[in-house]
Amino acid sequence: MNKDYLRMAVGLARNNVVERGGRPFGAVLVKDGQVLATGVNEILATHDPSTHAEMQAIRAATAAQQNPRLDGCEMYASGQPCPMCLSLMHMVGIKAAYFAASNADGEPYGLSTARIYAEMAKPIEQQSLRMSYQPLKGEDGESPYEAWQRVSQKKG
Repeated sequence: MNKDYLRMAVGLARNNVVERGGRPFGAVLVKDGQVLATGVNEILATHDPSTHAEMQAIRAATAAQQNPRLDGCEMYASGQPCPMCLSLMHMVGIKAAYFAASNADGEPYGLSTARIYAEMAKPIEQQSLRMSYQPLKGEDGESPYEAWQRVSQKKG
């Protein structure tokens, strides 16, 4: 863990608030001691609820590398990553995440995602978002997964 990168994330977050009128979140993505990308929360500017600081840093890094994997990278974030950002970190192979403010720190400001973490920890059938499994294939009888396998095998 490198506190300089964490300080950088906090600085990005403060600048996002003061200079851009954005939300107080910044992120720095690092690999082997090199900053690959940074991001700030851009929800207020874009009206896109997925433009969290960590997501923006991941988007920038994967685009620059032309690779959807970030194996071995570390994420430094000003605030505790939300479940969406944490899930993406797992999906792209980030090995560690460090944050400067916890959900408990953000709670008095309305900036905690603890409620979402708690909701997602429940079994699917007990979550407030109703989900239902309905197996269905394409009109040709092939599922999207089967099509993926068939096309991928031809490319390989």
